[in-house]
Amino acid sequence: MGKLENDLGRDGISRLVVRIALPSMAAQFVSVLYSIVDRMYIGHIAGGGLALAGVGICGPVVTMAGSVAFLIAIGGAPLMSRCMGEGREDEASRILRNCLTMLVIASALLTALLLPLRGPMLRLFGASETTYPYAEAYFTIYISGTLFALLSTGLNQFIIAQGFAKTGMKLVMLGAGLNILLDPLLIFVLGLGVRGAAAATVLSQLASAAGALLFLMGGRAPVRAAFAWPEARVVRRVLTLGFAPFFIIAVDNVMIIALNAVLGRYGGAAEGDALITCATIAQSFMLVVTMPLGGISGGTQTILAFNYGARKMNRVREAQKKIVRLCVLYTLIMFLLARLAGPLFVRLFTSDAQQLALSAWAIRVCTLAIIPLGVQYELVDGFTALGQMRLSFTLSFFRKLMYFLALFALPALFGARAAFYAEPVSDVLGPVFTVLVHRAVMEKVLMRSA
Repeated sequence: MGKLENDLGRDGISRLVVRIALPSMAAQFVSVLYSIVDRMYIGHIAGGGLALAGVGICGPVVTMAGSVAFLIAIGGAPLMSRCMGEGREDEASRILRNCLTMLVIASALLTALLLPLRGPMLRLFGASETTYPYAEAYFTIYISGTLFALLSTGLNQFIIAQGFAKTGMKLVMLGAGLNILLDPLLIFVLGLGVRGAAAATVLSQLASAAGALLFLMGGRAPVRAAFAWPEARVVRRVLTLGFAPFFIIAVDNVMIIALNAVLGRYGGAAEGDALITCATIAQSFMLVVTMPLGGISGGTQTILAFNYGARKMNRVREAQKKIVRLCVLYTLIMFLLARLAGPLFVRLFTSDAQQLALSAWAIRVCTLAIIPLGVQYELVDGFTALGQMRLSFTLSFFRKLMYFLALFALPALFGARAAFYAEPVSDVLGPVFTVLVHRAVMEKVLMRSA
């Protein structure tokens, strides 16, 4: 066994949070490049506006498929960490083996299910006659590589959960760097267009997945991976714990799908595709907010879970306070960047003056209330790390419900562009409810296991 990067039970909490949160945040930030770089290049090919709208339509669907990796990994990784904290190494190993097999089985099922349904599904989610060919081309190739997407995303969580945050970051950077190199080659040099963008992403995920497998099956990992037939007891525990974070990610993508559908309906033939293109750019910026934020709150789950399993409740309290502060600091920085650098971000995707102005406005609207979102992410992920799935689910469900109510009500009252205000509405009401619940129940949760 190699030397641990971090001792989850003994290292100082401040240093531990920084050493795990920052690489996890950086890894998620780099992983955002998968979609942003694709969209950036696609926006500048012939017919770039329509191509970008098409990829924006299928983007939430492929991300939702990838969220199955979080169902398994964020269900299994904190569970493995708690077992490690309790000194039950055999049980931790059993969890990892089961999760690896579950990832493979899930990828096969998703591929078999989604490929035959891609036509009606993409049209249902907002593809028009002009954007459908682009959406179908990207979707077909991407979904064919679902195995690599799930393994690269899922296994990385188990690497971080064992204290190897820097290793997880390097593997994500490997895939993202390869994607940046392959995109212009496949899209422009070989003339593959959106197919080239999808192929570059699949090949990059293959490299990350291979690296993760080699690490977890090698000698450095304290808990090693191997294939094993799933055990019903372990599968049930993993899926129960992972349902809340899976729900968050899956419904986030349903929200994007619903937004596209609402924009298409209320925008009409004249404005619908343009607004969907605008939403694609704004959601790309929101990925820069939410994925690194999730990297902080999700990556540091291992600190909370390990010390909760070791009955070190003061370390759990101290860690959560510091993680919340770090999350809020990140969202504050992104709030300022949205106002100062939003137009520069939009220029990565389009040079059309009207699209530039509209997309920059949409970014400002969508980020109006992202500072409280830092609190929301950490408290919900904190409950998940401690095994409080019902609380995580309830808090997540409330925020999503607020979003959908606003999304369908505001455009009906004020027109298509009002749909963008659904994001800040949910980003205020959701965190307020979450903070109230956390204050009411958190000490009871800790005392029950002290």
